[in-house]
Amino acid sequence: MTPEILARIATARAARDLSDLARQAVATTAQPAGPAERIEQARRLRKLAGDVVDLVVLAEALGGASWEEITEALGRREPGTVEQEFAEDVAEWNAMTEEQMAAAAEGFEDLDAWYARHREDHDPELPTPVADLLNRR
Repeated sequence: MTPEILARIATARAARDLSDLARQAVATTAQPAGPAERIEQARRLRKLAGDVVDLVVLAEALGGASWEEITEALGRREPGTVEQEFAEDVAEWNAMTEEQMAAAAEGFEDLDAWYARHREDHDPELPTPVADLLNRR
């Protein structure tokens, strides 16, 4: 396993959590709630969406994408600033041992099962999209 693959697994987990939280928001649309509750729920969604973006950036950086390319994709202007923002995370993920990465990836199979349960006809027909990461080197 590589740090990039682990970051992609973490991204899949965060995307799953975001999807579940968004589905719960739809389910509670008609329930009585005050402004504070609805705003807090929306803020949790925004925070988790930001976490997904950060994990994608981390995975791309760990995979060797240039900071110029990442910066452009983020709609930002200063590659040096973006690189500094992620430097500590990139260093931490690169410093992980194989054992630490394996432990952090445990349960990744559950993501494939989650995808199979929630997959709709217009989604890619992939039986094991997360487990397939482990076949990459």
